[in-house]
Amino acid sequence: MQNSEGPPVYSALTLRLVLASFGIVFFVGAAIAAMIGGLWWLGAILWIGAIVGVVDIVVIARRKHRGEPG
Repeated sequence: MQNSEGPPVYSALTLRLVLASFGIVFFVGAAIAAMIGGLWWLGAILWIGAIVGVVDIVVIARRKHRGEPG
């Protein structure tokens, strides 16, 4: 009888790290541009997005430190 489950599934932590890093750069740049343009409310929302990206990178680093593949 063959194993129908297929190969083991690995998480894509490295891809998630790259995407989170890109998101931080984008959100920070957009937040600065919005604040220069006088859209303080939009700048605040974009800063929150950047903070979420930083938290995601911390979570990814902890998972990689534990030895999870990806």
